[in-house]
Amino acid sequence: MASNKHGGWKNFDRYSEYRYLLAIAALSILYTGGQAWRQVLSIWKNNNILEQRISAMLDFFGDQMVAYLLISSTSAAIPLTNNMREGQDNIFTDASASALSMSFFAFLSLALSAMVSGYKLSTQSYI
Repeated sequence: MASNKHGGWKNFDRYSEYRYLLAIAALSILYTGGQAWRQVLSIWKNNNILEQRISAMLDFFGDQMVAYLLISSTSAAIPLTNNMREGQDNIFTDASASALSMSFFAFLSLALSAMVSGYKLSTQSYI
C-alpha cells in the first residue's frame, strides 16, 4: 500500500483513511513481532521473561486492542475504496482492495488469537 503512488488522485497518501490503514498495519506488525520475539526468547532461555499472570493479561488485552484497531482501520477505508471502484477500476483501486483484504485477514488472525488468550486467561487459577 505504501508504494501505491501513481500520480494525482492515485496516491495513497492523499487519503487519511489509507494513511490510517497503513499506520495501524505497521503497529500490528510491531506488536505481533514483539509477541513472537517474546515467545522465542521464552523458549530459547527456558524461562518466562514476564510473570505468567502478566503475560496472559498482556496477550489478551494486546490482542484485543490491536484487533480492534485493525478492524476500525479496515472499516474506515472500505467506503472510500468502494466509491473509487464505482468510478474507475484500475491498479490503484485493486491495490487498495487487496490492502483492505490483508488488513481484514490480519484482524481475523488476531481475533482468533484473542479468543485463545482469553481462554488461557480465564482458566488460570491465580488471577
